Amino acid sequence: MMDCATPAADGGFVAAGDGWTYAGTLTFANATAVFDACDELALPAAGGVDLAGLGHADSTALAVMLALKRRAAREGKPLSFASVPPGLHRLARVYGVLELLAG
Repeated sequence: MMDCATPAADGGFVAAGDGWTYAGTLTFANATAVFDACDELALPAAGGVDLAGLGHADSTALAVMLALKRRAAREGKPLSFASVPPGLHRLARVYGVLELLAG
């Protein structure tokens, strides 16, 4: 597995098989470092990102997700998010970006 994470205590994406998983938190405190670390990681071959391991998240998590979707569009690859925590889903609805969560 190739790690694309900030220090393990914070959180980050990990390439697992043909997808990515996320473990830890994703907040203002670590979002830039998490996103920057992903520049060197190829997008998931199957296009799936499993957020089941995402602990605490704030609206900055949505910004990271949007940036990853833009990167995928530039690279002509699909990208979808699964196991989105309810709180993050509610934030997406409030901010009017529910389409971000669509496959």
